[in-house]
Amino acid sequence: MLSGRRALALAAVGSVLALGSLSPASAATAACNRACLGGMITQYIDAVAAHDAGKLPLVAGARVTENSQTAKLGDGLWKTVTGKATFRQDYLDTKAQIAAAHVVFPEGKNQLLYSVLLHMQGARIAGVETLVQRITPESRFQPDQLGGPIRGMNDPIPAGKKQSRASMIKTALTYPEGLRIGNFTTGKTPFATETYRVENGVITAGVGCRAGATCGMYEQKIIVHPDVKASVAAVDEENGTVLLWMNFGDTNSYGAGNALVTFEAFKTWGDQIHSILAFFPILPVATQRGWPSSDPQ
Repeated sequence: MLSGRRALALAAVGSVLALGSLSPASAATAACNRACLGGMITQYIDAVAAHDAGKLPLVAGARVTENSQTAKLGDGLWKTVTGKATFRQDYLDTKAQIAAAHVVFPEGKNQLLYSVLLHMQGARIAGVETLVQRITPESRFQPDQLGGPIRGMNDPIPAGKKQSRASMIKTALTYPEGLRIGNFTTGKTPFATETYRVENGVITAGVGCRAGATCGMYEQKIIVHPDVKASVAAVDEENGTVLLWMNFGDTNSYGAGNALVTFEAFKTWGDQIHSILAFFPILPVATQRGWPSSDPQ
């Protein structure tokens, strides 16, 4: 019989050999954990800032879209950004294997409000989905809330207030329902008393809104959006955030045949929405997401 010490040593050697026998394909398809997903966002941002898409670990034939149109990594803003990201808010979905973020890149005097979703296949990127809004010095609204974290978005969830994944999604989807009928009260959208909404870097409703007392989350005037469409993009269960893709539909408000298209994030806990962050450009109303929802709706 082997001594206990020698048996343990041989077992350790066997374990090393077993790990070494894993094929590269097996290693590549192992699930990307939370640290891995966050690291992929960092790697992507660094690659954009370096103008070098070759730095990314891509699956062969990885799909890439920008504003729902087929794109090529290395083109467009990859050539025009002039520095590293100045703002970043992550949404890390370990179940759906999606690493998403709202990021702001400098482009000379412009600011690029950039939504990115990395659809992971193990430790490699199988898809890159992006939405871009360019803010120039002449733009009507200038971001003033993107110099640091969005208030409340990264706060720990209070004890006993965490919701299930399905419940988080249900809570977030009450928002487009309120838009659809033009009334968050009737739509039963559950805003907390401290809820506020940041759109393209500006507080447009809730606590801190420039419009004053008339811009409460329930008091604000909302255009009826009968054709609003929503798709679940990512669910960060640990941080309590749901990221929705939405096309607001043609409301005759954004130019003929146009609509707001957004990736909009909702901090949810205790069956309420607490913070909202949206980046959106104006795109043709016919714009479809072109990527599947991460969860049934």
